[in-house]
Amino acid sequence: MDSNDIEQIVKQVLANMQGSAPAPKAAGKIPAVSRVAMLTALEHYDIKEYPIPELGDDDILVKVEGCGICGTDAHEFKRDPFGLIPVVLGHEGTGEIVKMGKNVKRDSAGKPLNIGDKVVTCMIFSDDPEIEMFDLNKKNVGGADVYGLLPDDDKHLNGWFGDYILVRGGSTIFNVSDLSLDMRILIEPCAVLIHAVERAKTTGILRFNSRVVVQGCGPIGLICIAVLRTMGVENITAVDGEEKRLAFAKEMGATETVNFKEHKGIEELTAAVKNSFGGHLADFAFQCTGSPAAHSNIYKFIRNGGGLCELGFFINGGDATINPHFDICSKEITTVGSWVYTLRDYATTFDFLKRAKGIGLPMEKLITHRFPLSEINEAHKTNLRMEGLKIAVIADDLL
Repeated sequence: MDSNDIEQIVKQVLANMQGSAPAPKAAGKIPAVSRVAMLTALEHYDIKEYPIPELGDDDILVKVEGCGICGTDAHEFKRDPFGLIPVVLGHEGTGEIVKMGKNVKRDSAGKPLNIGDKVVTCMIFSDDPEIEMFDLNKKNVGGADVYGLLPDDDKHLNGWFGDYILVRGGSTIFNVSDLSLDMRILIEPCAVLIHAVERAKTTGILRFNSRVVVQGCGPIGLICIAVLRTMGVENITAVDGEEKRLAFAKEMGATETVNFKEHKGIEELTAAVKNSFGGHLADFAFQCTGSPAAHSNIYKFIRNGGGLCELGFFINGGDATINPHFDICSKEITTVGSWVYTLRDYATTFDFLKRAKGIGLPMEKLITHRFPLSEINEAHKTNLRMEGLKIAVIADDLL
């Protein structure tokens, strides 16, 4: 027991003697400062240190254990499309509660929260009075703020690329102590696909026996295949240009694969997709790339009366060329767009991850590279070089 522990005990005793509310809960020795990786220029992070601020009664201090690098982080690293620099990024993060304000009792799904619990954040609705914390069906994250995409302020601990993150009152937070670190890092990208598949189901076309094509086998496409597989969809063809990713698509549940680099022109590629389904076009397609050309192609893979979910464009990736008559009208294609997730999708994701593990899908193998915070620039460059699948920044003591 050190002086910090003794000080906390004395404060608790005095508070009880005076009949006042208990002091905020705390655990262990918390440092005075926290490192963060601050994106200060295009393709450059600086490691900075900032004081850990005092907690408000509704705030939570989390010691970061790990955070995945998202495609959105890659766009911000290269181009700063949201104009956030300087900014602490990282929104696929998770960690352990080390201190809580006195008002914090439960997470956003009503589950108790305590020191030592493992948590993830979803979004911040403090400026949106239409959102009720327990109405998990309202609004997707597009109308809210997200840790890791917040403008810098006097707190600085705004993203998961750091040693600590300050979760402010009004934020959503979930207790996920029953999941491993790798599974927790995958929660945010998996929620994107849970939402996409739920959007696809609204068409009434996606069923157990549907022939489904998934175009793009980066992390998003691979997770899409896993979600479909856990739903019982078994006739899945994956389309990509990298054999390693196509091989992993089969591990995740794809029955057939098509390498577009092996086929010249859209007619030959369409024939290959059709052959993968025994001479039939797909009933439904998921377009999981950020390529306008890929979007233009996807319609050709879908049968008359089929469906499409477009979820590949999280920033403006440019215009796609289609023929409205041949691609949409004459085929009567039903199309839905998907943008991030709702709170309900986030909660559903926890059960999806357990189900995926239960049927033997190798979800944790999606994380192929792990870097300490001090090497975050190299982590992002590795991601841009597409040398792996999911790149993660992990706390030094867990590497």
